[in-house]
Amino acid sequence: MQEALSELALGDPELLGKALGLRSDWQQESGLDPRSYALVKIAALIALDAPPASYLWQVGNALDSGVTAEDLLGVLRAIMPQVGMPKIVAAAPELIVALGLTLPDGE
Repeated sequence: MQEALSELALGDPELLGKALGLRSDWQQESGLDPRSYALVKIAALIALDAPPASYLWQVGNALDSGVTAEDLLGVLRAIMPQVGMPKIVAAAPELIVALGLTLPDGE
């Protein structure tokens, strides 16, 4: 069990490869194009108040699917009424870091 958890924590390439294969299957089953699928997954992370590591993985996948930083800002704006301002405020720095941008002073 420890080994499996360690592989997950370290981003084991074989394990990640399996996850990527599943991601493609799930995306096809959804009926959404890859870009839309990626945006929906980011919205779900925000709604769930997901841990920071989740943002790094999903934002990377989203960028690979053609999502832009402006699209991510659009997601924040679109879901704000449903998830509330506290979750948007909590998610914004995670998106900034996942995009490789610099956090504003005081963060």
